Amino acid sequence: MNNETVYHTPVLLKESVDGMAIEPGNTCIDVTFGGGGHSREILSRMDSKGKLYSFDQDEDAEKNAPDDKRFTFVRGNFRFIYNFMRYYGNTKVDAILADLGVSGHHFDDETRGFSFRFNAALDMRMNKRGGETAADLLNRATEEELARIFKLYGELNCARKLAARIVKARAVKPFEEVNELIEVAKPFCPPQREKKEMAKVFQALRIEINREVEALQEMLMSAKELLKPGGRLVVITYHSIEDRIVKNFMKSGNFDGKIEQDFFGRSTSPFETKKVIVPTDEEMERNPRSRSAKLRIAIKKEEQA
Repeated sequence: MNNETVYHTPVLLKESVDGMAIEPGNTCIDVTFGGGGHSREILSRMDSKGKLYSFDQDEDAEKNAPDDKRFTFVRGNFRFIYNFMRYYGNTKVDAILADLGVSGHHFDDETRGFSFRFNAALDMRMNKRGGETAADLLNRATEEELARIFKLYGELNCARKLAARIVKARAVKPFEEVNELIEVAKPFCPPQREKKEMAKVFQALRIEINREVEALQEMLMSAKELLKPGGRLVVITYHSIEDRIVKNFMKSGNFDGKIEQDFFGRSTSPFETKKVIVPTDEEMERNPRSRSAKLRIAIKKEEQA
């Protein structure tokens, strides 16, 4: 059995690896290894001198690592890619791929607390080796902090009311399990949109627990330094928060999306961007996970004199 199927069917597989424009002898990075689907496709297009470094902080992902001398699995958060690549002596690379979607493996694992489909401990950590769990956060954060998290990362209109309800509920009994959070959040999720709204509640907590926004921003800044001129940055996003960050960064080289100019009036943006690619109807039907996906590709410009 192919272990990759335990995780998920890769989204925009051909389009994303095409976007990397792999050539003989290239050094590439897959910052989101997961089940290894994208990494295997990258390796299939490399010659014998190519090199691929794939990152994942989840210990389960390492079980999917291919036995290939061109491949190096790096068990670590992709926010630290520059330091890891410096350790490996490869600080100039040809292409970097990031599939920002949460692995289907995490949602399907009944023990991890990522999904509201199963009752489990409220964990949600990508890296099970340490750090605060979702239950810890719900029991510790102030009402104002919780409201900010639900508004910023879940884009929930009920953020403040939900935060107040959580604080009231934990005074009676601290949060431990998924069903306890569902019970508190359910009144704020209209029946016709219940699953969608509940997913936003869980998304907000997951993003905060795993510091996903900070990690993404640090990874993108590192990618800018690591890529050679002409190198490709290829990113698949799934929700508006991360897509806005990636879009602004590729457009301007910063996270505000403001294009700055040098003394001669030339744009100082380090990238040239390609047209956004979305899944075909056939892929969305075959792989529902791809429905919200957007593929963005940026090419590192030559440094201006």
